[in-house]
Amino acid sequence: MRSALRRLGAECFGTFALVFAGTAAITINEVTGGAVTHVGVGLTFGLVVLAMVYSLGDVSGAHLNPAVTLGFFAARRFEARWVGPYVASQCLGALAASVLVRGLFPEDPRIGATVPAGSEVQSFVLELVMTCILMFVVLSVSTGAKEKGLMAGIAIGSVVGLEALLGGPVSGASMNPARSLGPAAVTGLWGPVWLYLAAPAAGALAAVLLCRGLRGSGCCARCEPQGQEAQ
Repeated sequence: MRSALRRLGAECFGTFALVFAGTAAITINEVTGGAVTHVGVGLTFGLVVLAMVYSLGDVSGAHLNPAVTLGFFAARRFEARWVGPYVASQCLGALAASVLVRGLFPEDPRIGATVPAGSEVQSFVLELVMTCILMFVVLSVSTGAKEKGLMAGIAIGSVVGLEALLGGPVSGASMNPARSLGPAAVTGLWGPVWLYLAAPAAGALAAVLLCRGLRGSGCCARCEPQGQEAQ
């Protein structure tokens, strides 16, 4: 039981750190007239993910993202009974982060909420493709001997930072339903949230198929041994 609480607490705190650092960077950039810059926002997202992977990877796996949890489940590396608790913990962490950012910057109406700059279809496709790339990298660097490799955090953080730089001005570069749900719940900007739930989920599932096609059946063929940890 204690081990299970540690894992869920790690997911909650890790997602809190991700959403807090990333959306605070966006908000500070808005209220200061561009002091952080778009590049700075992208680096913030990438660096906080890198830090959380290294800090919490050995505790919970550092999913920090419901789409990643779904992807690991579809890849048969994650037990079904953990999916709901992980997703709930991630969403709770994101909500707490958004409440804190709102309290610190009440003058900003969006606090980093993800809203398409163009059409919803454009953002949907962009979010799907970026999440697919992210999930493919996660699956690739968490296979076999590379599961605890020193480069895993760098690879994942780099992809997050790269995609934040690429997609941020168009879709907000969420790739993470919890990251979008937190600000939406606090600001009430629910309109486009559906695409930030559906596109990352579809992208994560597509990445599992891509991984199986490119890396063979060994890519997605083992379930994480968690029975003893949950006792």
